Amino acid sequence: MQNSRNPALAHFLQTAGWSAAKVTPLAGDASARQYFRLNLDGKMSVVMDAPLGQPDDPAAFVAVAEFLQSRGLSAPTVLAQDLQRGFLLLEDLGDALFVHETARDPKCEQPLYKSAASVLAHVQKTTPGFKVENFSAAQWAASSELLISLYGAEFGAEAAVASDFVAILTDILEKHADSERVFILRDYHSENLLWLPQRQGLKRVGLLDFQLGQLGQPAYDLVSLLQDARRDVLPATRDESITHFLNLSGHAHADFMASFAAFGAQRAARILGLFTRLALTGKPKYIKLMPRVWRQLNENLAHPTLLPLQNFCAKNVPVPTPERLQCFETKCPKAP
Repeated sequence: MQNSRNPALAHFLQTAGWSAAKVTPLAGDASARQYFRLNLDGKMSVVMDAPLGQPDDPAAFVAVAEFLQSRGLSAPTVLAQDLQRGFLLLEDLGDALFVHETARDPKCEQPLYKSAASVLAHVQKTTPGFKVENFSAAQWAASSELLISLYGAEFGAEAAVASDFVAILTDILEKHADSERVFILRDYHSENLLWLPQRQGLKRVGLLDFQLGQLGQPAYDLVSLLQDARRDVLPATRDESITHFLNLSGHAHADFMASFAAFGAQRAARILGLFTRLALTGKPKYIKLMPRVWRQLNENLAHPTLLPLQNFCAKNVPVPTPERLQCFETKCPKAP
């Protein structure tokens, strides 16, 4: 727990009536947020500590949570809030994350992911009544420039090629992934999805970490689900989930798969840059995930519509070989 936040957190818990609860830190993520599980005589909740001035706004979490609940989905109920200081008290949805459930029982992967695809098709039928971001193709492409400026800078790419990368990716996104807008959750993957078998229908999928939700393309969240930086999804699960989503949403297969590949490349490129930044700031655990993300990038680049980007990356973006990754890790600070 950050010492500078302790008094404010203690005040929040007292105001919310949870000052006597046992506080247990929960695993964090790539953001500045921290989470704590509270146990007050067997009554459970979770505190989100989201320092102000960060991209993740707790007020946005509240707004999106209410929107998702209005759609009949299992976002955590907000039990108490102090938005001025960045604290939320949330319903505790448990520990049955998809990443844990699929490791415990690999046979459950297909039904869980099919359910998650159903949730996406349902979410995309309606957009929120409040204002959210709506990126252009150029903005999505620019956000992936981290592949050159961060990852490339550490692994040997020339900084001067960054503008070419953005231009090529912008052109691909404009042609194949810049049509209708739907609401997307942005971080829809195995560490942000929970299995709640005691609930019914779509409510069996618990949702976390959706405060960056915005308008985007129908393929974006399905890419996030099926091209997970943290675990490999079986090809059969991937294909079944895509088919199920298309049956529910009515999108044409060929056009959708071109958009899927375009955003798959965009996300993988950005994630390689983000993981580089995280490693350089004391979180070297993300280095071991880079080879998987690199494979995902190249799987997407193999789609015919991405040939110009495939050629660019083959010429300009270094492969994260074991030797390069080991050398990179030696220069990264270790977390205290």
